[in-house]
Amino acid sequence: MSTDGLIVVDKPGGITSHDAVARIRRLARTRRVGHGGTLDPMATGVLVIGVGRATRLLTYVIGAGKSYTATIRLGQATVTDDAEGDVVASTPAATVADEAIRAVLEALTGEIDQVPSAVSAIKINGQRAYKRVREGAPVDLPARRVTVSRLDVLALRRDQPDVVDIDVDVACSTGTYIRAIARDAGLALGVGGHLTALRRTAVGGFTLAEAVTLDELERRAPEVVGLPLAGAAERLFARRDATADETKVLSHGGPLDAVGRTGPYAVFDPAGGLVAIVSERAGRARAEVVLAPA
Repeated sequence: MSTDGLIVVDKPGGITSHDAVARIRRLARTRRVGHGGTLDPMATGVLVIGVGRATRLLTYVIGAGKSYTATIRLGQATVTDDAEGDVVASTPAATVADEAIRAVLEALTGEIDQVPSAVSAIKINGQRAYKRVREGAPVDLPARRVTVSRLDVLALRRDQPDVVDIDVDVACSTGTYIRAIARDAGLALGVGGHLTALRRTAVGGFTLAEAVTLDELERRAPEVVGLPLAGAAERLFARRDATADETKVLSHGGPLDAVGRTGPYAVFDPAGGLVAIVSERAGRARAEVVLAPA
């Protein structure tokens, strides 16, 4: 099997994305491993991991849209906006009407300006925001424009006194914090809110249906790559087939003639190997990333 490619992992709860990458490094017997978008330790689900030359495709994976299922709890606010943090305020939510909850979530759909959670991996003067919070330093993150294209209420549950649990299905742009949706819904309703469960169901076209567990990868190591490099590129990009001469030019960093395509696309050699990811400008197709073996 190829040692260069992508793995769609179903990350378990209780470990960081970095922990998952470290385990894949051991299983794949290479240090050249990275992930295409952080999942919080509490979160489970789709984590796209690149091995070998496929790590250079991860920047495109990171920018893809994401889908989640999640549970929002109204009536309690936490320091982290999720269940991993201490409760800092409790306000009974039993009297909050279902219609009011649905209206607030509808208002958090579409293009919105969202302030990321203070306990996030965003850097402030070179330091992660969550580290500043732990050290007691102030954190003031600016709002970011994100898109929540779908926020469907799957269930409203009042199983416990003073809290309301809302199961939701969310599709959003990269950079959207589901924790922040829970926080902002609670703020808007005056009762506080946080996230109690989060499962990522898709990253771009990569879904839970093809995801494998770390235990499954352990059993088949070191052959852990599920989607070899060329196949991974075909999943992410439109395809262009190059001649032998074009392959030689492109593999050395030279440009090709443009063919009138917008956005980056993948160029393959006559044998079907991936040469580069290119984009067109000023009448030329120039490599953004060269992936042909040296």
